[in-house]
Amino acid sequence: MTKGSFGGHPFLLGFEQLERLVERTAKAGADGYPPYNIERLGENDYRITLAVAGFRDGELQITVEDRQLVIRGRQDDGEETRVFLHRGIAARQFQRSFVLADGVEVAGARLENGLLHVDLRRVVPEPVVQTIRIVSV
Repeated sequence: MTKGSFGGHPFLLGFEQLERLVERTAKAGADGYPPYNIERLGENDYRITLAVAGFRDGELQITVEDRQLVIRGRQDDGEETRVFLHRGIAARQFQRSFVLADGVEVAGARLENGLLHVDLRRVVPEPVVQTIRIVSV
């Protein structure tokens, strides 16, 4: 029995990457930390908001790697000088990934009241009509 794929259909030319995209999305992290929201702000604008209480902007990193938005957090808690009688707030690192569609770009990010807002914008290309010249040989 063979595995069905999108790239094997004769009318779906150039969609071989779709299967890899689905696999990568499934691996993007099932961990629930940190919690996040995804909002649609407009027709082509989106916002991802992560709850990152306790993190400073220097402890957060946002990168786009091969159409994948990766947000990492690593706290520098300086435990050497602190003595805890009770430690209920864990200082833990995280990595949260989101797969971006073609044409979606990061428009900006800001940290506000323990929430990291990452704004995304879909750049809609102008429709192009191309006429192909037929050459006789």
